[in-house]
Amino acid sequence: MLLLVGLGNPGDKYARHRHNVGFMAVDAIADAAGFGPARSKFQGELREGLIGGEKTLILKPQTYMNDSGRSVGEAARFYKIDPEDIVVFYDELDLAPGKIRMKTGGGAAGHNGIRSIDAHIGNHFRRVRIGIGHPGDKSRVTGHVLGDFSKADQDWLAPMLDAIAGEAKHLAGGDDNRFQTAVAHKLAPPRKPAPEKAAGKEAPAPAESGSQTEKTAKSPLNVFAEVFKKRDDKQN
Repeated sequence: MLLLVGLGNPGDKYARHRHNVGFMAVDAIADAAGFGPARSKFQGELREGLIGGEKTLILKPQTYMNDSGRSVGEAARFYKIDPEDIVVFYDELDLAPGKIRMKTGGGAAGHNGIRSIDAHIGNHFRRVRIGIGHPGDKSRVTGHVLGDFSKADQDWLAPMLDAIAGEAKHLAGGDDNRFQTAVAHKLAPPRKPAPEKAAGKEAPAPAESGSQTEKTAKSPLNVFAEVFKKRDDKQN
């Protein structure tokens, strides 16, 4: 059994926040795979279905971001799911918008939702870090993270969510590298066709015998020789 966890804050007020991109990702997966409706369980919203033939649970903790671990811990203990079978989707400031990176284990890097999960199940769970970009100034980080995605963000956000949903089957198979690569491939801009080689220039036609081209190509010595030859011919 696989447990996919999306991190975010509950309620319409936060629904479009960059901090809620984890919720958006797991919703996209559940909708694309035809999961059943959400029900309240484990202090979160739980949906069930199949991904790649694997029974899969999707959980959106409703405890607010900083206490996400309470919901994840309850679900993991109830279903006896090992950390290796838990995949958490969350926002990452230090990745460019629309980029994703997979990793297993490691520190929380200042993310309170990850820190909370670490405290309840340990840190050896799988993570999908979803880039939201950095505003460039530390003083603007809170407003950036807790702000809505802009209209310009829609150019990469919707395609990225579609790609995540389309390639989630690789997560069910435990192939995280393939998942990351497949998503990146879908989002890569199409390659421009290589420019055609310039057609080779046609070789100039050979000059006719006795043409001006041939004459001008003669060396000065040959020209003088012909002059003297013509003079001798006249004298004879």
